[in-house]
Amino acid sequence: MKVFLIGFMGSGKTTIGKKLANYLKYEFIDLDKLIESKAGMSIVSYFELHGEEVFRELEQDILQKTEFPENVIIATGGGAPCFGDNMEWMNKNGLVAYLSLSPKALASRLEHSKTDRPLIRHLKGEELIDFISSKLKERELFYNQAKYVVSASDLTAERLSFYLNLG
Repeated sequence: MKVFLIGFMGSGKTTIGKKLANYLKYEFIDLDKLIESKAGMSIVSYFELHGEEVFRELEQDILQKTEFPENVIIATGGGAPCFGDNMEWMNKNGLVAYLSLSPKALASRLEHSKTDRPLIRHLKGEELIDFISSKLKERELFYNQAKYVVSASDLTAERLSFYLNLG
C-alpha cells in the first residue's frame, strides 16, 4: 500500500511518516529529499534560482513519475497537493492522509525551523500566524480531498496506522 502524507509545513509529515514506516515495516520516502537529490541542490536554492512555478513542475514530475515501492509511506511537501492534478493522482495511486493542525500550532512548530522553508523564512509572531492562516485556507480546498483527515496533535504511528486501517 502506498500512503501519501499531506499537510502544511510543520504538520509532522516526515516525523510521523518515518515512525509509521518503521511501525508497519514499510519504506519511507520524503518527497522533498528525493527532489533535492534529483535537482542536485536544496529546495531553498532551487526556489531562489528558478522560482516557485518551476519548482512545482519539478515536484509534480518527480511525484508522478517515480516508481515507488509497493509498501511505502511518502511525505509530500506542503504545496504538492495543490499543484496541477497531484491530489487527484495521489488519491488514485494510494491512500492519502491529511495531517491537520491549527495555524497557531503550526506557527509554534515552525518558529525555529524557518531557514529551510522559503515561503516563511522572514516571518515571525502574528505575521507568521496570519500567513499560515491565509495559506492554509487556500490549501485546505486540496488537503480536504484526502480520504483521511487526521488531527496531527499528539499523533503516534500506532494511532495513525489504526486511523488508516493499516495495522
